[in-house]
Amino acid sequence: MRYRFLRFPGGLSKAVTLSYDDGCKDDIRFSETICAHGLKCTFNINSGFIAEKEGDWHLTREQIKKYLIDTGNEIAVHGKYHRALGKVTPVDGIRDVLECRNELENDFGMIIRGMAYPDSGITRFENGAEYGNIKRYLTDLGIVYSRTLGGDNDSFALPTDWHAWMPTAHHTNPELFGYIDKFLTEPMSSYDAAQTPRLFYLWGHSFEFEENKNWDLLDKICSALSNKPDVWYATNIEIYDYVSAYRSLVFSADGSMVYNPTLLDIWFTEDGKPYIIKSGETLIKRSN
Repeated sequence: MRYRFLRFPGGLSKAVTLSYDDGCKDDIRFSETICAHGLKCTFNINSGFIAEKEGDWHLTREQIKKYLIDTGNEIAVHGKYHRALGKVTPVDGIRDVLECRNELENDFGMIIRGMAYPDSGITRFENGAEYGNIKRYLTDLGIVYSRTLGGDNDSFALPTDWHAWMPTAHHTNPELFGYIDKFLTEPMSSYDAAQTPRLFYLWGHSFEFEENKNWDLLDKICSALSNKPDVWYATNIEIYDYVSAYRSLVFSADGSMVYNPTLLDIWFTEDGKPYIIKSGETLIKRSN
């Protein structure tokens, strides 16, 4: 019986991603700071609140493109009007997500497949909403993942359900730097069945740093997480696409051959041995 585990690009066992909400003007300073440290973020935008002129609380389309998209980050759906999907009727939820996705795609000329739940998201339910139904219509609307909240933890696990993607911590979590230290320093288990990849996922709102006058906290977080040779820094959609590609690998019945039908080169380990399989390649693995 073989133990097989995903590895991130370059054969790395760790990844870091960020997710920040609402498309406010403080995202500019936030983006400049994280980009200077080599981090990447998914910025979740409400299409109904995009500003028409600079100086408003929300960003304009031009600012979103210049400071968020053109810097290598991702933009994602946050509902046209920031409505909690667990609190609105299914038809209202569908409308809010679909209109947001459609408007963002039209505004920025790109396909958008990610999302973060607005407000209380899927933590409470009313008006006939239930998680199973929300997951189904998000899937039908082409949303491949959606970040939830309320369960900060230091498991550093990849999601088993992409439509209920639980982040590691909000940046105000008092345990945050303990989590970071554990993520960066805890050695990989010597036990083959425990050598799972690790993901550190930070979320929040950039305006919180301005309201609390603690931008130094962001600098401290970035300094702690950045420039680590064993960490892949990625957006949410890059994490999703890479993991999905790994899960699309096709193995022979005895596990000796593997075919990569995806457009990405994929790294993995099998019983502790590293492998890379190129896009479109069939790999015959060396015997144990």
